[in-house]
Amino acid sequence: NSAVIMTRTVHNPTLALRELDEFNPDLVILDMYMPECSGPELARMIRQCDRFDSIPIIYQSAEEDLDKQLWAMQQGADDFLTKPVRPNVLIATVRNRVARARGLKARMVRDSLTGLYNHTHIQQLREESHERARRLSRRLSVVMLDIDHFMQVNDTHGHPLGDRVIKGLVMLLKQRLRKSDMIGRYGGEEFVLILPDADGIQAAAVVNELLERFRHMDFQSVSGAFSCSFSAGVAECRPDQDQPALDWITLADQALYSAKSRGRNQVVIA
Repeated sequence: NSAVIMTRTVHNPTLALRELDEFNPDLVILDMYMPECSGPELARMIRQCDRFDSIPIIYQSAEEDLDKQLWAMQQGADDFLTKPVRPNVLIATVRNRVARARGLKARMVRDSLTGLYNHTHIQQLREESHERARRLSRRLSVVMLDIDHFMQVNDTHGHPLGDRVIKGLVMLLKQRLRKSDMIGRYGGEEFVLILPDADGIQAAAVVNELLERFRHMDFQSVSGAFSCSFSAGVAECRPDQDQPALDWITLADQALYSAKSRGRNQVVIA
């Protein structure tokens, strides 16, 4: 009870992939022998999904034949626990595997300067969020955000100070956005925000508040203090519109371009 591990039990293995998508676990425990399909068959199915190709899989089975255990492991699993398993052994195995997987994933999906999701992973999260919003008939907004005249900041004040400007904006985003919101670094000074359960007007109001706060941040250089602004484009993904996730990022990017062409330092809704 003190382990505080949230679990979900699936009694029909054929529904496992759907449950994985909804529950998004850190680890999967399988038996080798299950109705409808075997553990190794399900492990192979899980490994074929890009989203779960690196999730730890542990067998917990009464099978004692070492050759069969090794064969099962070769189908995509990471560990094999033979029943009966002491609770403390199971908990320790789960914790160790999850900690190692989280550490590896963090290095793979995070941007080194900001700690935000990198370009590849924020694209994946955008697609998953879009699919979830459609399935649950909820609104979702995507925001493309670009620091204004950032090249001029680097040329005038140097790249280390440019990095401080980026980190200042990132700190503001992390402080002011909800835990359910996702932030990614799309390029050098370009960011993507994914705001679940927010329509375009709500998202624009949030980003306008962020812009106001960012404008009032002072950055110190040898030539004195200076401030920055950003431009942003907002696209609202509506559940009744059957468009791929990529279209919404294109619309947000077009709105961002419109904000820049209107003089920057503003938020435009697609």
